[in-house]
Amino acid sequence: MKVTVDALPNPCFVADGRGITRYVNHEAQKVYGDVKPGGPLSFSLRAPSLLEAFDRVCETGLPEQINWIEKVPTETWYEAHVAPIFMPGSLSSDQRGGQPDFILVVIQDQTENRRLERMRSDFVANASHELRTPLASLTGFIETIQGAARNDPEARDRFLSIMQEQAERMRRLIDDILSLSRIELKAHVRPAGVVDLKEVVRHTADALAPLAADLDVEIRVEVPDRPVKLQGDRDELIQVAENLVENALKYGKDGKFVDVTLTELVETPELPQWQLSVRDYGEGIASEHLPRLTERFYRVSDDSRQVMKGTGLGLAIVKHILARHQGKLDIESEPGKGAAFKVSLPAEDIAEAILNKVPS
Repeated sequence: MKVTVDALPNPCFVADGRGITRYVNHEAQKVYGDVKPGGPLSFSLRAPSLLEAFDRVCETGLPEQINWIEKVPTETWYEAHVAPIFMPGSLSSDQRGGQPDFILVVIQDQTENRRLERMRSDFVANASHELRTPLASLTGFIETIQGAARNDPEARDRFLSIMQEQAERMRRLIDDILSLSRIELKAHVRPAGVVDLKEVVRHTADALAPLAADLDVEIRVEVPDRPVKLQGDRDELIQVAENLVENALKYGKDGKFVDVTLTELVETPELPQWQLSVRDYGEGIASEHLPRLTERFYRVSDDSRQVMKGTGLGLAIVKHILARHQGKLDIESEPGKGAAFKVSLPAEDIAEAILNKVPS
């Protein structure tokens, strides 16, 4: 029985009908400290609902499953399976009055599962809300064109233009949702290709040149003369660069310049990295918004940013792509002084070492 309990991946306690701990597996000792057999189970497990379930199982000999939440030090969800054990050769259940020889308590931390459930629920709710607004607008204008504006060419043309904008907004949102879903599906699969980050930067600057011209902003690019090779997925790294540069163009257009630089970080020679920095000279971002910028659907609430009608998913996509590439994103900004988004990515040799150590 001890060998079996030790093989289980979750914390397990074996106690007798009096509530005295008889055995604790290795995982329980890691989670709950150095628990010694011989002491009351309540000394290690203090959740009232769990101890009440234990008493019921002792009395009835029937298994139970319970859930509870602990608020301190952080909100944590737990699930416990409390099962009776009747040893072979011992008195029958009827002779014992239904009481088992031992009770097995198996505890599972459900915090991550609950967090993911809440995230999915919030994501669906937010996505539905974001789609509902342009959909309602489209429906309203269609009804107007079919009714009052049926014979008004000027109004009809104006409404069709607005409808096209709303349809494009829905398309961008759906594209970002699908993109985020694809990235999450392969979050634990390390990219296998070798990418020239310098070429990615040049490609991004060329692709966004028409937008920059429309906004009267100049993209200034500074990259090394030599190729910048690293382990990665080219399409995803282009998506990172385009998201950051496009945001800088839209929200920092008052500064008239966007600087895109690619530099080697030499502060840590044992961990060579490349840094892609995208800096604008616009109005900047207040400090209270910075920690939340990579949250899904989070937007800075000011008039200029509402006009751009972003999906609120761009930086969330950037964060997930960088996590897959063993990279990180740092954001620096002050109101009135623009903003700098700095992406750090491991050089090719370090990325290969990571890939060799972490199985795909």
